[in-house]
This record gives sequence, structure tokens and C-alpha cells, in this order.
Amino acid sequence: MSIIHCLGSGLVGSFVIKKLLEEKIKINLVDIEDKGKFIDNDYLTIHVTDAIEYCKNISNEDELFVNMLPGNLGYKATEILIKKGKRVIDLSFSEITPDSLNEKAIDSGAKILWDVGIAPGFSNMLIAYASRLGGGVSNAEIRVGGNPVEKDEKWSYMAPFSPKDVIAEYTRPARIIKSGKIMTLPALTDIHKINVKQAGVMESFLTDGLRSLLSTIPAEDMTEYTVRWPGHIQRYIDERHANILDHEQLIRDWKYDKSRSEFTWMEVKVNCMNGENMVWTVYDEGKDGDSSMARTTGLVTASCIKQWISNPELIQVGVHPPESLPNDVIANVSQLLKDEGIEINGPGIIL
Repeated sequence: MSIIHCLGSGLVGSFVIKKLLEEKIKINLVDIEDKGKFIDNDYLTIHVTDAIEYCKNISNEDELFVNMLPGNLGYKATEILIKKGKRVIDLSFSEITPDSLNEKAIDSGAKILWDVGIAPGFSNMLIAYASRLGGGVSNAEIRVGGNPVEKDEKWSYMAPFSPKDVIAEYTRPARIIKSGKIMTLPALTDIHKINVKQAGVMESFLTDGLRSLLSTIPAEDMTEYTVRWPGHIQRYIDERHANILDHEQLIRDWKYDKSRSEFTWMEVKVNCMNGENMVWTVYDEGKDGDSSMARTTGLVTASCIKQWISNPELIQVGVHPPESLPNDVIANVSQLLKDEGIEINGPGIIL
């Protein structure tokens, strides 16, 4: 594999590219604009162009694509690449998930690994590991959020990725598993207080983050919650009910401010069928100018990229979620996060 095509260079995308360049991996960076984040590099070629057109015009060479475009734009790119039979790591978190394209991928010979971030992504891997070790899953709960270290008098929030995708997350109904069946609940329900060791009292509410887990890991109960500072989501709900919620203003209000300290926290709790309970927590406050969400998400992505390069047979034809990865890959992902200074507490991954 001579070149990796990286689509998008936002907060997460630029971090992934930086980590790959450290490994002296040749990269074609594709973005609608040159954001000036990279100096001249023998391993990097920047293509200032529309990513969709780039995908349409790409040659038939057997190379790896890393899709880090926002939402539905990312879905369009993956759909094109599947038709061309490409190998893709999809981090776009689109509302329409790539597994809907599985038959097309099988027909074209495409190989897709999707949702390899922190959550979904690493959270899925941990639940899959617990399921394998514990004879299945009785109950699983994921809680995750990226937030400013300090609250403010406004939203107490800034978006570590596309604000439009955050708004979509707040809008989509939440699919959960209850009593062994998939149920759909309104987004932002089941608001409750939780204690985050490093931050104090925060709030947790249902969002539609289980995605592939709804069909890949049998469970009696499974839920995913987003975590924010108290008051944030109630303000959103109140303004929505009052019909004064301005999405364009939210995009401005939630713009990421790199000068503001922030953190990412995740908790994954799994009660196994054999009676064993497993709990993992992940925490990071960013480092060397890189945000915590870029690090926690991007390192999972980068690890999967490097492991696929090392083992070309890691991903077979078709569309595959992160929980399909074997335990040794999960262990390597976890170890890279730890090596980069991200705090992970919980059971080690036993091979």
C-alpha cells in the first residue's frame, strides 16, 4: 500500500494525519480548502478540491481511504468508494450508516471498517470484549462526552467536531435495547445526574449512539448516553419548545475554542451473562495543542489504520463495525491510547 487518502482535515482529521505522518506514511490529504495546518512534508500531498469529486475520479489502485468528512457528506463519499471496490476506514458518523451498503460492498469487493472513534468505536470494542469473555451481555451502558473544563453562563459547551453533527445527535430519536428488543425513545430523555471523578456532577441523557451494537451484540438491555454540564440540555429543550432555537446561532455559539481547556470522559459498564461486571473509564484533557476529543477519537482511528496496513487481511470483503475486531487489535488500540497519555481504568484486555 503506497498511499493513504485522507478525506477531511478538521479537528480529528488533522490529528489523525499528524500521527500517520509521524510513522512516515505517505498521505494524500483531500479538503475543500487548505487550512494551513501542515508544513511541507515529503510524505504529504495536499489536494485542495471537493472530496466527493476526488472520490469519483480516483484511479482503480488498491489503496486505503480514511473518511473523516462530516455526517452525510461522509456517507456519500463512502458510497462512491464502495462502488469502486475500495478499502475504507469510515469515521464520518453519518446518520445513514455504512452497513446499509453491505450488499454493494460484497458485490464490488470493497472492504469497510466503520465508526472507529472513541464512542462509537472503542466503546463497541470494549463491549464486544466483555461479551466474549463473559459469555454474553446482560446489560451495557455507555456514557461519553467532550466538554469544557469550566462551566460558563451560556451553554457550557463547545463542539469538538462539526456542530451540525451535534445538533443531529440532539435531534435523532434514541434507539436502545430493552428486555432484548430494540426500542425507540425521543432523544434527550432520561436526563439524570452522574458523578465524574475529574469534574464533579454532570448530566447524562439518551442519544442514538449504539448504532451497529443494536444488531451485533445480543443483550437484555443496552443504552448510550451523552454527558454535558448541568443545565446545558435543559436549555436546549426549553428553547426548542419555545420555538426560539436558532441552529445557525448554535453553530456560532458552539464553535470550538482551542484556547479553552476541555476534557473527554467515557464510562463503559457491562454486566455479563456469567455474572462478571466490567467497568472502564477513559479520560483525557488534551495535549500539545491537540484536543482531548481529537486524541481519544483519532488515536483509535490511527491504530486501526496502522494495524490494517500491517495485516492486509484484517478486514474482509463487506462492511464491518469496530466490535468485529479481534481481541489482539482491541488490545493494541487500548495500549496506544495509554502510551499517548490517555487515562484508562478498568480490566486489561487478555489475549
